[in-house]
Amino acid sequence: MHRMHLEQTPAAVYIHIPFCTNKCHYCDFNSYVLKGQPVMDYLEALEREMAETVRLVPPGEIQTIFVGGGTPTVLTPPQMKVFLDSVKRYFPDWSEHIEFTMEANPGTTDLEKLQAMREGGVNRISFGVQSFDNGLLEGIGRIHNTDDVYRSLENARKAGFTNLSIDLMFGLPGQTPEIMQDTLTKALALDLPHYSIYSLKVEENTLFHTLYQRGELKLPEEEAELEMFLALMERLKSEGYGQYEISNFARPGYESRHNAMYWRNQSYYGLGAGAHGYVHGLRHVNIKGVQPYIDATRKGRPLLSTEEILADEAMEDFMMVGLRMLQGVKRDDFETQFGVSLESVFGDVLGKLCGKGLLENTGDGYRLSSQGILLGNEVFGEFLGLAEQKKD
Repeated sequence: MHRMHLEQTPAAVYIHIPFCTNKCHYCDFNSYVLKGQPVMDYLEALEREMAETVRLVPPGEIQTIFVGGGTPTVLTPPQMKVFLDSVKRYFPDWSEHIEFTMEANPGTTDLEKLQAMREGGVNRISFGVQSFDNGLLEGIGRIHNTDDVYRSLENARKAGFTNLSIDLMFGLPGQTPEIMQDTLTKALALDLPHYSIYSLKVEENTLFHTLYQRGELKLPEEEAELEMFLALMERLKSEGYGQYEISNFARPGYESRHNAMYWRNQSYYGLGAGAHGYVHGLRHVNIKGVQPYIDATRKGRPLLSTEEILADEAMEDFMMVGLRMLQGVKRDDFETQFGVSLESVFGDVLGKLCGKGLLENTGDGYRLSSQGILLGNEVFGEFLGLAEQKKD
């Protein structure tokens, strides 16, 4: 049981660059303000971690690479070159169809940097735009404005990038459905192949959380937020974008293949401070602080924790992440991965969720209904701890 992960060499690589020009008010990612940070030391440490990782689990053909953060584009063009050269050195065998994504901040991408990215193999960029309303951008602590967005996209196209995506957020303080529609109109006018659209989550250890607890964060009502989400889905669909995952919309053929690795519960290398990885049935989390991470790479792997994922937990993960994709989960995939039938483990809860109209039986598996898309977290929560109980 659960043999596939134990033998599967990851074909996906995630690399974390933890630096940002400033910290956004809603951000709880592992990121640090760039000023005074030992960037070159960090890139050398990353190289040590790559060397040790590929020594332990030599990579085969790599299909997707994703560089996240932080804001990877705060690296200068020479630093960017050093970094991308090291990625190619340790993960040299790239699929001819590799998807190599880098997250970017519209305020930090001049032409020279984008050219260094392109030359280093990056072929997809995801810009953290969040809104086309300058007042809202300021309110959430973003340092770019809409002019920066247009300039960055123009530079990216000049540098030869065609696979571009932007992130937008809804449910922001002071955001109304009208403001959201205006942002969407401006976003769609860019005619990009991919849009990611997230609702604001107030996470602990963020400025927004502090304000929220003081009653000083004026968030839209739940109805207004739902109205925004429905309007977003409606408009993107009418413009020819497929909603292939709860928060992601793409023109056909431009779906993010790296994220699909996570949603299909595949294994992946995770490198950098605070990065997560899933290799040979083990999940690991790296040390989060920049200097502690750098120091740890001098002694071996910079691990904060490692945990063996047992079959029952992997089954729950399979359902919770797999159902995020609108095509849903397939019986055959489940059986191939776990050696037992989907219904034998989750039959009761699948029946219950179908009965509530939150899931649909597709004949070869299950997917979210249109109501289920709106209540995704309620659906996913139903699978927590289930496989474990089954065993007892």
